[in-house]
Amino acid sequence: MEEWLRYDVKRMVIIPHVNPDGDAIGSALGLNDVMNNAGFESCVIVPNDFPVYLNWLGSEGIPWIYEQNIDRCNKLIDQADVLFFLDFNDVKRLGKLEEYLSTNTKKIVLIDHHPDPQIKADYLFSDTNVSSTAELVYDFVDAIGMLDHLGVKGANALLTGIIADTGSFSHNSSRSPMYSIVGELIKRGADKEKINESLYNNFSEKRMRLLGYCLSEKMEIFPQYRTALIWLSAEELKRFDFHPGDTEGFVNYPLSVKGVVFSAFFMEKHDQVKISFRSKGSFATNDFSGAHFSGGGHRNASGGESKLSMEEALKLFRALLPEYSERLEKDC
Repeated sequence: MEEWLRYDVKRMVIIPHVNPDGDAIGSALGLNDVMNNAGFESCVIVPNDFPVYLNWLGSEGIPWIYEQNIDRCNKLIDQADVLFFLDFNDVKRLGKLEEYLSTNTKKIVLIDHHPDPQIKADYLFSDTNVSSTAELVYDFVDAIGMLDHLGVKGANALLTGIIADTGSFSHNSSRSPMYSIVGELIKRGADKEKINESLYNNFSEKRMRLLGYCLSEKMEIFPQYRTALIWLSAEELKRFDFHPGDTEGFVNYPLSVKGVVFSAFFMEKHDQVKISFRSKGSFATNDFSGAHFSGGGHRNASGGESKLSMEEALKLFRALLPEYSERLEKDC
């Protein structure tokens, strides 16, 4: 891998998943920093816009947003020698990029920590035990002997990905090697305090009011199934002047309710309903999502979608709960 990368590659494009979160942006920009510092012509293309609180990690044109710069992005892809796919393992998570890349013949390097990869990559760097793709990118860079090219920008980006995907080390963060990586990133200039401030204390007033509205008016608790549900219509999102990232983390709040082990968040978006699932203990949200809502992810954190109306999608979710009663009860 290292020899091929050094001698056969000059240009590369790094692509994270659609609706990119902190780990997707952080891992992509971290790898991009390393590759540019090593002398490659590297760039990041994200399928669509990302939360404004992550803007400080990039700069003008970094990353490129595909939906806003289609011709430019297509040209960059055409000129690339290799494509890096980060933080996803199914082409369905490429958004509008999926169609353009459907005839791709370039080498693909897949770096991801989600189970059951569906993409046929030339090089696969995968481990479902790590906290985040950002942590895996650090391991990848280390494995190919390029850690010396990781600068302050890259260290900040990778630490952002780790902190975002662990909820500031509150979950999926029991492996000791991760803390060694965090220490190395801080040594290289990563600013842990600024990252936490940007991720968790940088929201708009309207976002805070939307959260209050969700918890006060839109949260349903099903105690017999140890489950909670929050949902928002397109009209409600418009009322609160919704921007990408405003609902990040909303699905986690009901898990603070005593007895709740499974939480779902439904959001009406364009012609579909986007869904987030979270759980505590052994309940596998990825199995639930994959079976009923065209989704997947990790055991305790996954996503999905539905082409049904919001009313029908919610009706289906509520009707499914009795089927999972025994499995939800196991986490008493």
